[in-house]
Amino acid sequence: MTRTVPVPQGLPMERNAGPFDPPREISLLREARPVSPMLFPDGHEGWLVTGYEAVRQLMADTRFSSRQDIGVIHVPYETPGMPAATEPSPQMPGLFIAMDPPDHTRLRRKLTGAFTVKRMRMLEEQIIAVTERQLDELARLTPPVDLVKEFALPVPSLVICELLGVPYADRENFQVNSAQFMVRDQTLEQKVVAIGAMNAYLAELVTQKRADPGDDILSDLARHDDLTIEELTGAAFLLLLAGHETTANMLSLGTFALLEHPEQLAELRANPDLLPDAVEELMRYLSVADIFFRYATEDIELGGETIPAGSTVVVSLLAANRDPQRFDNPDTLDVHRKARGHLSFGHGIHQCLGQQLARIEMRAGFDGLLRRFPTLELAVPADEVELKTDMNIYGVHELPVTWAEKAG
Repeated sequence: MTRTVPVPQGLPMERNAGPFDPPREISLLREARPVSPMLFPDGHEGWLVTGYEAVRQLMADTRFSSRQDIGVIHVPYETPGMPAATEPSPQMPGLFIAMDPPDHTRLRRKLTGAFTVKRMRMLEEQIIAVTERQLDELARLTPPVDLVKEFALPVPSLVICELLGVPYADRENFQVNSAQFMVRDQTLEQKVVAIGAMNAYLAELVTQKRADPGDDILSDLARHDDLTIEELTGAAFLLLLAGHETTANMLSLGTFALLEHPEQLAELRANPDLLPDAVEELMRYLSVADIFFRYATEDIELGGETIPAGSTVVVSLLAANRDPQRFDNPDTLDVHRKARGHLSFGHGIHQCLGQQLARIEMRAGFDGLLRRFPTLELAVPADEVELKTDMNIYGVHELPVTWAEKAG
């Protein structure tokens, strides 16, 4: 394999190949050296993993730790407001995405029953009803409208609030703070304030659930006496954040991608049976939750390279999902593709707990939107759509759309 690509100085971030594609430098690096050393802004010599097989192998290997309290996790991009990491971060109780077994296993096991495929299928009618009500609201508006504000954000927020037992009336509070938490370039103080506000709100909520449980996931968790209020709060924080941010971005960015690929959109309108495959393909093609971090707890061989103990390892799921070694013509959006096996929900013990829920929401969302708004189109030129290049989950800040009146 020719290795002619220089070692990256920090993580390439600019979406210079188009709004849906990985940065050009990352695609070139994946072809030349899928497990590559990378020099971090603070001088740390870490690694960037972009190849499909290597990413899959890494995510299944618990020697690549998810904990932030055992070693320093270095940040691969400049964060002017944030001091450079010089020591491990304190562990937030209950945040099982940042845990390893056995702690991860103990917490995750308590939630597995809440997210079974069977339970999600039982919820499907409810989710479709929520989606259709929101589409009714959308149809009453006079275009142009912002699809993020009027559809893509409300649907998953309504669903996750109902599922967790969070009052939807409180959504403004958690949406503002979770959006702030996701901002990449912010001061430590801003981040602490956002986390503090969300935790204070959720601690009060789970305390109420423990005293007076209802029929919802947070109440189910609160019934476990061996979980502290702090652990319940951390788990609620993760579920609420993951449960609306990712799906909201997929619905809006996915709609943008379909509108920019009119032949694929026409195929999908003509063949609604393609929708389940199209959702998987959009997940692969867009990979909104792209960048993840691991910490090497020992020297580990990966993709023909030796990653030394103590290294911060950065993983790009978007690059892996566009790997031509795994997917034919990977940079082409193809609603006919069988894209199962993509890594957008992660892999290994941290594979997304709510993936069935997300699939149902996306199917309901895209189905309803395409069926009821057959003339949907962008209301601004594509290059004027504001991209979330400043956020930890990719998407669009706004998606101005319009349609011929009398939408369904």
